[in-house]
Amino acid sequence: MKRQEENEKRMSKVLIIGAGGVGRVVAHKCAQVPEVFSEICLASRTLSKCEQIRKEISRPIEIARVDADHTGEVVALIERCRPQLVINVALPYQDLSIMDACLATGVDYLDTANYEPPDEAKFCYKWQWDYQERFREKGLMALLGCGFDPGVTNIFCAHARQRHFDEIRFIDILDANAGDHGHPFATNFNPEINIREVTAKGRYWEEGEWKETEPLSVHMPFDFPVIGPKEAYLMYHEELESLAKNIKGLQRIRFWMTFSERYLTHLRVLENVGMTRIDPVEYEGCQIVPLKFLKALLPDPASLGPVTKGKTCIGCLIDGIKNGKRKKIFIYNVCDHQEAYRETNAQAISYTTGVPAMIGAMMMLTGKWRGQGVFNMEELDPAPFMEKLMIHGLPWTEVEWEK
Repeated sequence: MKRQEENEKRMSKVLIIGAGGVGRVVAHKCAQVPEVFSEICLASRTLSKCEQIRKEISRPIEIARVDADHTGEVVALIERCRPQLVINVALPYQDLSIMDACLATGVDYLDTANYEPPDEAKFCYKWQWDYQERFREKGLMALLGCGFDPGVTNIFCAHARQRHFDEIRFIDILDANAGDHGHPFATNFNPEINIREVTAKGRYWEEGEWKETEPLSVHMPFDFPVIGPKEAYLMYHEELESLAKNIKGLQRIRFWMTFSERYLTHLRVLENVGMTRIDPVEYEGCQIVPLKFLKALLPDPASLGPVTKGKTCIGCLIDGIKNGKRKKIFIYNVCDHQEAYRETNAQAISYTTGVPAMIGAMMMLTGKWRGQGVFNMEELDPAPFMEKLMIHGLPWTEVEWEK
């Protein structure tokens, strides 16, 4: 009886690793659903960040310090905390060490961004897909990329495949941030990750092969709902890799993001003078990585919440065939920075990533999504997830697209 009671108590306990903007949102949103998340432990390398978030939440949560670079520390924390699920919203560099810890302790895993090696700006699911057999053999589930993009964008595509199309031929994922934080130059999430992503070469998938472009060299105007016309730039984003694999019949998939001219001008200058380099350089006898130094100089994204105004619009423009006829739809969400901040003390970029992570955790803990192995979002039933988006702060709209 005692063991049964312990297991039941453990059923809805989660461990959140990472106390940045996204971790703050995940903690707030999990705390809002006590019937699913009966216990919450929030951990970070910086304990003071966890303490601040704990003060913001009306119900008790545990906090802990952990260096997620070290699997042993994560294992010790999991054994002490005893969660059923680990929600990884730490740095992408730490995905594999946390996955290793989950395997060692027999705990399910969820993240919002795929693994990226610290010394190479490369987005690739292979490292995590290689964990497929290990998670399956242990009877564990690992859910990858459960943020917005990747994450909700994958679910929008799965929803379209399930409800609207017999065959999907073309997908364009479009991400626009029309927010203004008042700073000459700042990034909306971790500067190091953001700048590595933006300065990488563009890639898209077409007719069975990957095609590469120079960074931000391909762009087009797009008239976004609510926020209006913006210039969108072709980039590589990790959900392209899994969607190209899992959406059968697909002929082309691309990812686009908007940037202001001010942002691009600053970025070009920083890149031209070497401040976006990720290889170490020697300065006064010390080895420093220019991008890490730049990160220390830029505003902390967590500090942008109180001052950011405006909205984001992220969606999927999907083109295909239904009942022998051509059909094109746009499925999207609009999120207001100030509304997000009022609810969670974080701006919309963190909010749109953190809410889906909570919903994905809810899907796993309640048994709506279960499986053994490693999964991308589009491999699972989109219907219950789409329903929860409407309830928990990220309502979506779908329209026939005639433009």
